[in-house]
Amino acid sequence: MDGDGTSTQAPLWLLGDDGHEADPELAAVTRYLLAADPDGRRMAAAVRRSIDMLLDGQHTGRYRWGQLYKTEKAHLGTLIEINLQREFGFADGRDMDYSIAGTDVDCKYSQTLGAWMIPPEALGHLLLVVWASDERSSWSAGLVRALPERLNSGGNRDAKKTLNAAGRQAVRWLFVRAPLQENMLLRLSEVDIDAIFSHKSGQRRVDELFLRAQGRRVSRTVVATVAMQEDYMKRVRYNGGSRSRLQPRGIVILGHYSSHGRIAETLALPVPGPGESVSARLVEARPEHGAAPRVALDGREWVLAGPDDPEESVPKLPEI
Repeated sequence: MDGDGTSTQAPLWLLGDDGHEADPELAAVTRYLLAADPDGRRMAAAVRRSIDMLLDGQHTGRYRWGQLYKTEKAHLGTLIEINLQREFGFADGRDMDYSIAGTDVDCKYSQTLGAWMIPPEALGHLLLVVWASDERSSWSAGLVRALPERLNSGGNRDAKKTLNAAGRQAVRWLFVRAPLQENMLLRLSEVDIDAIFSHKSGQRRVDELFLRAQGRRVSRTVVATVAMQEDYMKRVRYNGGSRSRLQPRGIVILGHYSSHGRIAETLALPVPGPGESVSARLVEARPEHGAAPRVALDGREWVLAGPDDPEESVPKLPEI
């Protein structure tokens, strides 16, 4: 158990001491959500979409939470509530946000784990509590019933209260510190970020991105943030995009193609998922490369370039 009252795993505490379900509605909602999303990917995608919508990188170039206005930050909870409903098709609740498995459920988000603000009208109802951190590439979601004995006595001017220690302990975690698709720009150094955004041209910014982010998964959202153009994925493709522009420097940009996935696996690179790209510099294999993993391109063998390998043009990748 961690100091904030959450488990490092996701136990489903559904049974009372007598072996019967302590809260049948909570148990039913838990089963419904886990049946609809056994590994949490759908919830994670909804959270990711919500953060990206708020940052709106394609139109603003923003990629960090700290770049948002205070009024914008306050809307993330609403976006998560909306995107979860869209993702799962929850019906509207009678008194709360959703109706799940026939039960009213209110959705609450907090940037601080455990600090959900609970209004008086939610008292006695089930809460779907969500936390996410873009910096940590992590998120959590659980269920708890808002009972008086689980709430702190003090409240804000709207009479909203937070869970006390007993309330945080009572959360039935569905997913705890599950992985959130990485916002790769947060992992780059200030030097790299400054170099990328120093270019006035969106195409040159995307070129710089793939030069400096080699071996990392780059999402469509990151490309959109860097390009800041409507046709941002065109800036990646062959026929004038980074794939062709960086070919003379030995840079390949792998995408979500079967053949690219096999190349990534052979070279021990991250395999691009849907909408993702991974760049790497290759050189033609020479005796000094020893037993380094090799891929065949255009009838020749290629290996990942080392820092001392000179740049050389690389063949065009198959797009199958």
